[in-house]
Amino acid sequence: MKKVFALCLLAGGLFVACGPSAEEKAKAEAEAQRIADSMMQAMEAENAAAAAAAAADTTAAATEAPATGK
Repeated sequence: MKKVFALCLLAGGLFVACGPSAEEKAKAEAEAQRIADSMMQAMEAENAAAAAAAAADTTAAATEAPATGK
């Protein structure tokens, strides 16, 4: 029974000791921040394109309305 208990303690200690180091955590956090920044830039570009398209549609609609006689 003592051997089983000792093996369980050893196995538990290995799980705790084998976690990511501070350097690995910082690297992962930096990578996550880079991905988030990239996604944010893509969303901002998409929103800018949508706004430009909406402005063009509004301008086209305003110039077409008087021509139809309505």
